Amino acid sequence: MTEVIAVFDIGKTNKKILLFDSNFKVVKQHEEKFPVITDDDGFECDDIDLITSWISKSLEEIIAGKDYELKGVNFSTYGASLMFLDEKGQRLTPVYNYLKEIPETIAAGLFEQYGGKNEFCRKTASPALGLLLNSGIQTLWLKHEKPEVYKRANSVLHFPQYLSYTLTGEMVSEPTSIGCHTFMWDFDQMKYHQWITDNEIALPEPINNDVVFSANVAGQQVKVGTGIHDSSASLVPYLKASPVKFILVSTGTWCINMNPYNEEPLTDSQLEQDCLCFLTPNKQQVKSSRLFMGHFHEVWAEKLAKHFNVPADSFKTVKNDEKLLANLSTKYNNTSFYFPNGKDSFEEGLKAADLNVFADYEEAYTKLMIDLTALCITSIQLVIPKNDDMEILYVSGGFARNPIFIHLLKSNFTGKKVLISEIDNSSALGAALVIADTLSDADVSNLELGIKE
Repeated sequence: MTEVIAVFDIGKTNKKILLFDSNFKVVKQHEEKFPVITDDDGFECDDIDLITSWISKSLEEIIAGKDYELKGVNFSTYGASLMFLDEKGQRLTPVYNYLKEIPETIAAGLFEQYGGKNEFCRKTASPALGLLLNSGIQTLWLKHEKPEVYKRANSVLHFPQYLSYTLTGEMVSEPTSIGCHTFMWDFDQMKYHQWITDNEIALPEPINNDVVFSANVAGQQVKVGTGIHDSSASLVPYLKASPVKFILVSTGTWCINMNPYNEEPLTDSQLEQDCLCFLTPNKQQVKSSRLFMGHFHEVWAEKLAKHFNVPADSFKTVKNDEKLLANLSTKYNNTSFYFPNGKDSFEEGLKAADLNVFADYEEAYTKLMIDLTALCITSIQLVIPKNDDMEILYVSGGFARNPIFIHLLKSNFTGKKVLISEIDNSSALGAALVIADTLSDADVSNLELGIKE
C-alpha cells in the first residue's frame, strides 16, 4: 500500500481532494462542485454541512480501500471566513461569504479607537476592503447585528482550522490565516492587535503549521494538520525547494507578488498602492502587492477581439516580436495607451481608447501587454527592499505562458533570473509539505518546481 497525505483543497468554486505520496506526487485527485446555499440573511454562502460530510465520507473510503495507507490529512482553504462555536463546540453560524458587505460604521469605530484608519491598516498590514474580507470585522459585525448569537459564542476559529477541528476536536489558530488582511495581527509587535484583547475575542494563540494532532478517523489513528490559508500554502513549495531568495509572481485574475524575505515594515504609501502582508507558516512576514491584471487582460482582450473581428482567444497565438516591441516603444515613448493614468484609470482607458490607431490585432495586443507588464513591474518593485538580494523571480499561473510578458520581465529585471514555474495544485502541495513528517519516508529533497528557463 502507498503511504499518502490527503489534502482537501477548498476553493470558492471547486473543492478537491488530492492524495500525495512520499515524493509529493499526486497519486489520486477528485474534484467536487457543491451547490451553494444562503445564510440567515439570504446571502449566498458555502454549504458547510455538505463539505464536512464529504470530507468524512472521502476519508472513510480511503481507509476502507486497499490502495493507500492514510498517514496524514490537511486542509488548504480560502481565507477571510470565521466560525463561531458555542461552549459545547457546536457551530453557531454559517460560513459567511467574505464578499458580504457590512455597515461602514463598524470598521470606522475600530479605526477611530486605534489610531485612525491609515495607522490601523498599516499596523495590521490590511487594506480596508469594506467587506467581511477583513475577517476580524466578522466578530464585531456579529456582535452588532446578531447579539444573541454572539453572546453564545465561546470560541472563534478560522475556516481551515474549523475543518481540522471537525476531525481532531482541537481548537487552534495558525499564522497564515491570521495574517491575510484580517485586521487581527499587529505586524509591528508580531502578535494579536490590542483590539482583540480589549474586546475579549476568544481566539486561540497561534501555533506553527507543522504541528499535527492524532485523530481517530474511521477507526484508524491519523495525523491531522492545523489547516492553512491557500495563498500562503502556494508559497510553501518555493520556501522548501528554492536554493536562493526569490519573489513569487503568482498570476491569474489577480497577480499577487510575494516576497517572504522583505522585513521592512509596510508603509502608508505601499498600503495605498494595494500592498499587504501575509505570514508564512513560521510566522515570517511576506510583503505582497496585488494587481487586477488577469481581469484587465480579460476585458481588453475581449474588446480587441471584437474590434478586429478575430476569435476571442487569438491572444494565445501572438508571439513575442522584438522589432514590433521596439517600434511601439519608440512610438509611445513608454507612455501607456490602455491605462493613461496608471492602474486606476482602467475604466477611463476603456472609454477613451481609439483602437483604430493600431494596424492590426497583433500590434494592438502587443501594446496591451507592454502596458500591462509595466503595471506589473511597478507592482513587483513595491515588494523589493532597499537592500535587494533577491536572485530569482518565479512566475506561475496563466501569464507564465505569455511570451511577451516573460520577455518584458526579463528585460526589466536584468539582475535576476526570471523562471517559469508550473506547479499544479501548489496550495494543496504546500498543505501536504507542512506536515511532511507524517510520512515515514517523505522526500522533500527532490521537490519539483516545474522550472523552465
